[in-house]
Amino acid sequence: MKIGILGLGLIGGSLGFDLQSQGHHLLGVSRRESTCQKAVDLGSVNEASVDLSLLASADVVFICTPIGLIVPQVEQLISHLPVTTIVTDVGSVKTPIVEAIAPMWKNFIGGHPMAGNTDAGIEAAQRNLFVNRPYVLTPIETTPSSAITVLEEIVRSLGSIIYHCQPEKHDRAVSWISHLPVMVSASLIAACLSETDLEIAHLAQNLASSGFRDTSRVGGGNPELGVMMAQYNRQALLHSLHQYRQNLDEFIYLIEQEKWEQLNEQMKLNQQTRPKFVKD
Repeated sequence: MKIGILGLGLIGGSLGFDLQSQGHHLLGVSRRESTCQKAVDLGSVNEASVDLSLLASADVVFICTPIGLIVPQVEQLISHLPVTTIVTDVGSVKTPIVEAIAPMWKNFIGGHPMAGNTDAGIEAAQRNLFVNRPYVLTPIETTPSSAITVLEEIVRSLGSIIYHCQPEKHDRAVSWISHLPVMVSASLIAACLSETDLEIAHLAQNLASSGFRDTSRVGGGNPELGVMMAQYNRQALLHSLHQYRQNLDEFIYLIEQEKWEQLNEQMKLNQQTRPKFVKD
């Protein structure tokens, strides 16, 4: 197949590596000519251009731009595509994207690979990024089953684990396990910066090790991505943040009141429950 990738960053570049290894012909589009050349040199795509018309011959197009650019880019792209082209995206928010694009493009399927890291750009792209990682598809009632089948086959070839759900349910779920952690992690960094004693602040920076690295990682990532999560998944994220604040207040109360046994019980419950979310 001819597969197009609009947006040659970490996700787009990684998709290019893996799909090209499956024997597909990859067409890449980026805003910068230098990124296009780099993607070809690295072997992520076969051809690349800053011109959307390059994707006119693609059977499937993956939109891998930042969330806020997905809808505007699709609006520009579809004038170049035959009606049979399947279009999908990789945005971490689905409801506003599906609601905007589905009415204008029948063969659109919302998608979200749950993979990546805090690095950005084509240089961060890597092979096998999606192996054994969840990949969510959010087709709606009007989505052609033939388009879903084609996209499922492509996603399965990446080694991903496919999940289907409604766009709204996706957004509520990722607000807990993806968007909330970014805000909590960012708040942790901001709290550390509030230390006014410079000696203590410098000592904390020098002593910071794996615990701080792990809990601060997502909050110290791409600022644009964090803002987009908050902007486009605002209601679900606010609900998660308010619940998190309530749980944090409960921890404060237990410590203030020296209720060590209750704190221990809560920590034990957390220890038992965490493997349901992540496997070490």
